[in-house]
This record gives sequence, structure tokens and C-alpha cells, in this order.
Amino acid sequence: MDVFENVLTQYEPMISACMRKLNIYKNHEFYKQAGRIALWRAWVKYDATKGDFAPFAYRTIYGAILDELKKEKRVEETVNPVEDEKLSILIDHALICNFENENLGFALEKLTSTERELISWIFVEGISLQQAATRAGITIPGIKKRRERMLEKLRESMK
Repeated sequence: MDVFENVLTQYEPMISACMRKLNIYKNHEFYKQAGRIALWRAWVKYDATKGDFAPFAYRTIYGAILDELKKEKRVEETVNPVEDEKLSILIDHALICNFENENLGFALEKLTSTERELISWIFVEGISLQQAATRAGITIPGIKKRRERMLEKLRESMK
């Protein structure tokens, strides 16, 4: 086989095809790089006596990108961003101090009872998104979307 740069040039469209098939719509460079690394690994491990390179490369690239997606999902479900931690501290303080922080108190009052309940679960109790989704009876992406809308509402209310 050729030098790897030639292989990379030839199989770059395959990496993009795998990304499209997996519906990747953000972090393109990250997943493209994961695909390139997988292609390199396939190139190093390839044994010509076991078949053609293209199907082997495709399975390796597809699998590596899928693994990265799974890792990202696991991290996303278990780790709250720093902003969430700051909000959690503010909400804890506001609840303990009986809404002494007027801006946060007014902002929380503008939320619906369901939204306040969700904020309490995620930021005060500190449950995972999976647990919140189970409690609310919706999917994890639904919980994420609601959390983002609530955070945006709170940001707007506190301006």
C-alpha cells in the first residue's frame, strides 16, 4: 500500500460519509480527526490476505466515530457544565436564604412550577439527566432542551 498521506487523501470522503450516516451536526473537526486516526489504525493493521482494504477501513472508521459519539453521550449525561454548578450554588443559596437574592428570586418566580421542579431536581438535588428524564417521563434530549430553555429564561430575567 502507499504512504499514509495518499491513503488519507483517497479515503477522506469515506470519513465524511460515515459522519453523515451517523448524523453528526456539530464538532465536525473532532469527529473527522477521530476518523483519520481510525483510518491510520486500519492502514497499520491491514492484512491483504484477509480481503480488500476499503470495507475494512469503512468498518474501522465507522466504529471509531460511533465510539466517540457514545463517549460524548456518557459524559454529557453524567457531567453538568460549570454554569450548572454555579447556578446550583445560587439556587441553593437563594432557597436557604428565602430568596434574599431578589434578582434570582424574581427570575425563579417567572418559571412555571414544572420548570422550578426540574431545576430543583437537577441543581439542588443534583440528580443525573437520566434520572430527571425518568421522573418527568420524557427523554434525555427532552430534559436537555427544557434545561437549556430554563437557563435562557433565567439569564434573560436576571438582566
